[in-house]
Amino acid sequence: MSKIRIGMIGTGGISQLHGRQLLELEEVEIAALCDTSAANREKFAAKFGLAKVQHFTEYREMLNQAELDAVVICSPHTLHFQQATDVLNNGLHVLIEKPMTCSSEEAEQLIATAEKAGKVMQVSYQRHFQPEFLFIRNAIANGEIGRLTSITASLYQEWKQGTTGLWRQVPELSGGGMLMDSGSHIIDVLLWTTGLTPVEVKPSLHLQGAPVEIDSFTSIRFAEGAVAGLNIVGYAPCWHETYVFCGEDGGIFYDNGNITIRRLGQKPVVPELPKEKTNQDKSFIDAILGRHEVKVPGSFALKVVKFTEMIYQASGYKPY
Repeated sequence: MSKIRIGMIGTGGISQLHGRQLLELEEVEIAALCDTSAANREKFAAKFGLAKVQHFTEYREMLNQAELDAVVICSPHTLHFQQATDVLNNGLHVLIEKPMTCSSEEAEQLIATAEKAGKVMQVSYQRHFQPEFLFIRNAIANGEIGRLTSITASLYQEWKQGTTGLWRQVPELSGGGMLMDSGSHIIDVLLWTTGLTPVEVKPSLHLQGAPVEIDSFTSIRFAEGAVAGLNIVGYAPCWHETYVFCGEDGGIFYDNGNITIRRLGQKPVVPELPKEKTNQDKSFIDAILGRHEVKVPGSFALKVVKFTEMIYQASGYKPY
């Protein structure tokens, strides 16, 4: 079997994880690198022993000149829509880093483009493959804590301090601040693990002196009756991620990877987690090869985009 030839758009930051996971697969080769930064491309190539791959500074040149089967997009957020559109229209599969796009209109157009092209389009929400979140989702679906009544989802991160002077604080490239960036993962968890439908949000946002929003606190009401609090704090001293899922028969508490189940009047239970079987890159390749359906399709990522949009619109915040 010939290998699936991958082109990378963006070779900084998160691309390193994709490079490692892709090259663990015998069915894959990375055939081309595209980045406006030659230093980023060279560092990526050196790290993964890709001395013979083609280098490009402009992604359309890569699409026109390199022989590829699929592309992984790791570029700034507002560039995703046009880049993914061009990738699909060139007859290639695409894996897009979060967020899929920065507006629901673009997301819907991109889904239509992928359907017309008949190509795999997956969005890189890695928590769909991590044991902790698979356990939470399955436990809720199986009714282990009964009907959900409330959820609290919180992320604290030194985001403001770590992104000052970088593209993530340039609205025209980031499409928003912490909520659009790291917060996208937390929204993903909230919607994917619960299956709930948000119908009303009441947010409060603070820029903390930055060009984009940094801190956001949002109360949420779901169509199914549950309520939630979403706290995305980008002006913090460290990373800390917590979730509490309360149901009529108990609660699931997640704290930086540790999970306990609590029931009224009973001792806490630490559950046994499932084994990790795949990741965002392996599942993308397996979907291309027809081994299973797309695990994180555009139709789900659209829900994350719409929810983010709801929060921005309800707060009167225009990210760019």
